Amino acid sequence: MCTAQRAQHKGMRRMMLFMAPLAFLWLSLPAFSEQEYVTRYDAFVGYGFLSSPNVSLFENGFAAQVGFRPKTWYSFGFDFTLATGDGMITPNLLPNELQTQLGGALTQMARAGLIPPGYNLQVPIHSRTQTFAVGPQLAFRHFRNETIFFRPLFAGAMFEKATPQPTDAIAKSIVASLTPNGSKTDTAGFVGLGGGFDILINKHFALRSQVDVVYDHLFNDLLKDGRWTVRFSVGPAFNFGPNIKK
Repeated sequence: MCTAQRAQHKGMRRMMLFMAPLAFLWLSLPAFSEQEYVTRYDAFVGYGFLSSPNVSLFENGFAAQVGFRPKTWYSFGFDFTLATGDGMITPNLLPNELQTQLGGALTQMARAGLIPPGYNLQVPIHSRTQTFAVGPQLAFRHFRNETIFFRPLFAGAMFEKATPQPTDAIAKSIVASLTPNGSKTDTAGFVGLGGGFDILINKHFALRSQVDVVYDHLFNDLLKDGRWTVRFSVGPAFNFGPNIKK
C-alpha cells in the first residue's frame, strides 16, 4: 500500500473516530419536542479533510462556514476549506494522446537499456487545495437537542497547487517536460451535495459533523477524467442573532 493510500485510510479512520462519539452523544440526548429557539445566523470552524481517491490524494486542514436563516427550515451560506496533503499520479490518469506519447518514449528507452526492466512510472505530488462554495441548506428541527441538515445542491470553485515530487531520474525528466515551472496551479468549478447534524449544547453553541461529495475536473490538460472529492469537517458551531421561531 503506497503512502498516499495509507494516508487516505488513516483519514477515513479518523473520520470514524470523530463521528462515533458524536453519534453516541446524539442518540443519548432527549428528543421529545422540537426546538423553540432558532437564531438568525450561524458560524462554524473546525478540522476538515479532502479526499480524492482518483489521484490517491488525501489532505488535512480546516473548514469554516457562515450561514443566514430566512426561515427555521432553510438557510443560505458560504463555506471555505484549506487543506494540504500528498497524492500519486500514474500514466493511466493522463489523456490518451499523452499516454501514447509517454508509452512510446518509455518503450524506446527500455530498448536502449536506459531504464530497468519492469520500471513502473509513478509521480508523488504534494497538493495545497482551497475550496469556496455557496448554496442552500434544509434543516429538520423536530428534536430538541439535534438538528439534521441536508444540502441538496451547492456550487463552488476549487483552487489547487500541485507540486510533483519525482523520486528517480526518469520521472524527473518527464516531470520537467510537463511542468517546467516545478509546480502547477488550476481553478475549476464544482457541484455537490451532502449533509450532517448539529448536537445542540445550548441555544448558542453546538457540535457539528458534516460530509459532502463534489465533482470537479482540475488540471484537465494533464488528467483525462474529472474526480470525486469527499469533504468532511467536524468542530464547534455558533448560533447568534434574534430568535426567528417567534
